[in-house]
Amino acid sequence: MKYIEEFQDPDLARRLLDDIRATVTRPWALMEVCGGQTHTIIRHGIDQLLPAEVELIHGPGCPVCVTPLEVIDKALAIAARPDVVFCSFGDMLRVPGSGKDLFRVRGEGGDVRVVYSPLDALKIAKQNPDKQVVFFGIGFETTAPPNAMTVHQAKKLGIRNFSLLVSHVRVPPAIEAIMRSPSCRVQGFLAAGHVCSVMGTAEYPELAARHRVPVVVTGFEPLDILEGVRRAVRQLERGQHRVENAYARAVRPEGNPAALAMLADVFEVTDRAWRGIGTIPDSGWRLSDRYREYDAEHRFAVTDISTREPAECRSGEVLQGLIKPHECEAFGTLCTPRTPLGATMVSSEGACAAYYLYRRLDLAPPRRADAPQPASTPTPAPAAASVAVAAAPAGTAAPAAATTPAATDDMEATPVV
Repeated sequence: MKYIEEFQDPDLARRLLDDIRATVTRPWALMEVCGGQTHTIIRHGIDQLLPAEVELIHGPGCPVCVTPLEVIDKALAIAARPDVVFCSFGDMLRVPGSGKDLFRVRGEGGDVRVVYSPLDALKIAKQNPDKQVVFFGIGFETTAPPNAMTVHQAKKLGIRNFSLLVSHVRVPPAIEAIMRSPSCRVQGFLAAGHVCSVMGTAEYPELAARHRVPVVVTGFEPLDILEGVRRAVRQLERGQHRVENAYARAVRPEGNPAALAMLADVFEVTDRAWRGIGTIPDSGWRLSDRYREYDAEHRFAVTDISTREPAECRSGEVLQGLIKPHECEAFGTLCTPRTPLGATMVSSEGACAAYYLYRRLDLAPPRRADAPQPASTPTPAPAAASVAVAAAPAGTAAPAAATTPAATDDMEATPVV
């Protein structure tokens, strides 16, 4: 990727912010769907730099966070077997199950290994024919194609001691569920650019039209976020509800045809449970009948495991955008990165982890459930973030927003390039 400093330019950030301030005339609530976008927003103080009329709501865009507790418990049960090598990306090892996590299983003697690709797990299976090798396949549309391709490769090579524990979820049905919720306050979406780079944008126009919300496909750098906000606010002020691609350097309307073909071959759409939210119809994938022999749930007979979320963890409300992380009474006290109650605190893309890492010293102490409730929740002062934009040189981690020259062709009012 050529562009690094260009998408953290404080001068462009100021101009985008000026344009947003000049455009907005009433309160609007936008949801960023991706956990990576949430971390950019909190790390760079973008939510504090925006005018008070624009609120950013954090959505269920962290794949680790939405992996349901019952799937974690299935992973723990499989990983504890003496005949299994359990492979996973590192961010899943500290996600709490009902009583332990994968780190604990490894400490108790389980063969739990961190890998950097599902193909690494397939290689381990080929090298250890006397072991059952399981890869923990979680995530959104971005990680599903390589996992599908690995299963396809295992079948092609005749590697029978490999299987996939599947917990893949899809973004558009989650947006549908959010908009149908009676408590929904979302008026526009910043869609995840990496998801759309795989799937394209074909599923979003119908959503935007049905619920009358703008959907702006957005990247992950500070300027990307601000450009996405600018476009969404402009549509809302005009009463529009279209799909716009503000991440044209990576996203094509048709997506990635090769990846889509692999998904269609290996997976089939199914209902899927989301941690803290519940089951959303047609919101996930499972292995199709052609590849069902590679399904770890069936191979190890763990399909009947069921669980209950801990009552003190409010991560479900965080994932639905109903509360901010620091509004949970357990935030920073009972729940920390060392002692997480839920995945939103331990995941590198979790909203709770972002607030704990970048914002906790600016926030009021968490309230106990039995403590008197204040009239309002203190809001972090925007001064520090504003200073960062004004003082930070180009190329540093200053609050800013991003777009390419192609993405600014339709800029009105103040151009950014």
